[in-house]
Amino acid sequence: MKKLFLTLVVFSFAVLSKAQSPVSWTFTAKKLADKTYEVHLTATLQTGWHLYSLAQPNDAVVMPTEIKFNPNPLLTVSGKLSEKGKMEKFHDEKLGISANQYAEKVDFIQVIKLKAKAKTNLAGTVEFQTCDDKKCLPPKKVNFTITII
Repeated sequence: MKKLFLTLVVFSFAVLSKAQSPVSWTFTAKKLADKTYEVHLTATLQTGWHLYSLAQPNDAVVMPTEIKFNPNPLLTVSGKLSEKGKMEKFHDEKLGISANQYAEKVDFIQVIKLKAKAKTNLAGTVEFQTCDDKKCLPPKKVNFTITII
């Protein structure tokens, strides 16, 4: 009976976590110059939810957002991944923790360069965690593919 109860609790949590998706992603590319593009990985969050920055303070307990690009012999990643949005620097004195977080919307931007004039794709993953003022959801990984023309 104890195993059945535990199984039901775990299953319920898994179903609720899957059903609850407070962030939606869009993935786009914008041509800057000949063979140079800016890719945008944009997160839009439901009211009350936060997504975490790529860089976190030393006393953070949340998982920073991590973006990985799959290797592609037709293109190179140029420069550092940047973030555009209104960053909130959260700090809880009682718990002694901090976080760099975004509400509403954040745009992760990366410049890429094509090695030759050819249609290709930039693919990868975004791994992130979202929290509100009561709970944090388990980290989630989203695959993406952006067409580069």
